[in-house]
Amino acid sequence: MEFRVVKNYFEVTSDVLAVPVFEKESTEEGILKELNEATNGTIASLVENREFQGKANETAYIHTASGLKVRRLLLVGLGKKEKFSHNSLREFSATAVRTIKGKQLSSLAFLTRGDVATGLATQATVEGVYLAVFEPGIYKSRDKESGSLKEYLIVASDLAAAEEGLTRGKALGESTNFARELINEPSSNMTPKDMASRAEKVASEVGLEVKILGEESMKALGMGAILGVSQGSAEEAKLIVLKYEHPDFKGEETLALVGKGITFDSGGLSLKTAEGMEKMKYDMAGAAAVMGAMRAVALLKPKARVYGVMACAENMPSGTAIKPGDVLKTMSGRTIEVVNTDAEGRLVLADALVYAKKELGATHLVDVATLTGAVMIAFGSVYAGLMSTDKQMVAELISAGKEAGERLWQLPLDDEYGEQLKSDIADCKNSGGRPAGTITGGYFLKEFAGDTPWAHIDIASTGWNSDKKPYIAKGPTGMAVRTLANWVVTRSR
Repeated sequence: MEFRVVKNYFEVTSDVLAVPVFEKESTEEGILKELNEATNGTIASLVENREFQGKANETAYIHTASGLKVRRLLLVGLGKKEKFSHNSLREFSATAVRTIKGKQLSSLAFLTRGDVATGLATQATVEGVYLAVFEPGIYKSRDKESGSLKEYLIVASDLAAAEEGLTRGKALGESTNFARELINEPSSNMTPKDMASRAEKVASEVGLEVKILGEESMKALGMGAILGVSQGSAEEAKLIVLKYEHPDFKGEETLALVGKGITFDSGGLSLKTAEGMEKMKYDMAGAAAVMGAMRAVALLKPKARVYGVMACAENMPSGTAIKPGDVLKTMSGRTIEVVNTDAEGRLVLADALVYAKKELGATHLVDVATLTGAVMIAFGSVYAGLMSTDKQMVAELISAGKEAGERLWQLPLDDEYGEQLKSDIADCKNSGGRPAGTITGGYFLKEFAGDTPWAHIDIASTGWNSDKKPYIAKGPTGMAVRTLANWVVTRSR
């Protein structure tokens, strides 16, 4: 894809100019007045006849732009002005791309309005393009969705700010789609070994350090939790570590992003039902988000030291699999009674969190995981669950998510929830049952983070779309890539 920024919309020669319009916006003033006159009153006519009202992601296609060099206009609704955010612009550009992509046109320009024209606006617009172009049907041999759009222009009054936004938007958009591509692959093509190979490749491309730990190395470190999850599979577990450090970084803070990488989750001997099990290839979405975020961080180059730790394994039922009632010893020495083998993500994360603290010297921990189905019951597909032991991290992550268009909602971690995890035979159980399932999952992880400032993001509710929307395809969303990258950049300042 090729992007350019230009200053004047009336000089644009693209096939289509996409125009963001607020609900109930007047066509008798400002830019809409100019465009209405250039289209011989067509825009006003559409509005008056209620054929276009500016509602969020509503579109109207106009072929009669005879007063402009561009021959077509695409009006895209932003919704109510009082609800506007930069995510509105992500959805604006994404909706425009997905509306146009099937029309066999090669170029599309986006108008950034004077009242919202900033570097962040350009960044959001570019991110929206990347979100829109991703399609999950990579193995389709027929009826494969494709488009001919190759060039995208951003029309902005402040070219310098737009260029900066373009650079940020490309880094974040490309990295989000990188994660989506990992998640979208069938589990046969995205084993722990394949995840490690992708990490090595991306590290080479963007200048990250990489270290891969196999099962012998993990055994030497005493990582009995991740090894316990993996022992039912023919695939070897991998602990993947990516490192970014700016050459001018002089601080003492070490950030660690930790991702759950269950490349297929059958539930183990606590077997899942057959319905929907094919989606369990998505259970490595947390690790994919961490890898994507580390890619973005390397491109954005903040003055920081950051590790990405991805705990990758398969959870399979076999004669060698862990059984309900087994006890695992973690790297921390803490023992866990496994009462449900389908609560495996927290087991691999337990060892990964301890590794990040002990071996990497992490001063701040953020883990990301498709941890619980309960978070979907709590929030639907709107919010991801957030739990933390640090108020500042909560505020920073919610703010970073808001900038990314990824909404987080904090849940409590009162000590009473820990009562559900008490075991008669070990230090704790790996499941507290159905009540407060998302919270007890987070509480379990808190115990392994210890005194280190820590936050947990449960993306099981937001990691994929069950149905395609006007601005994004069905399938993986890349949730948390941009939030994590934004958080790292913000802390570096």
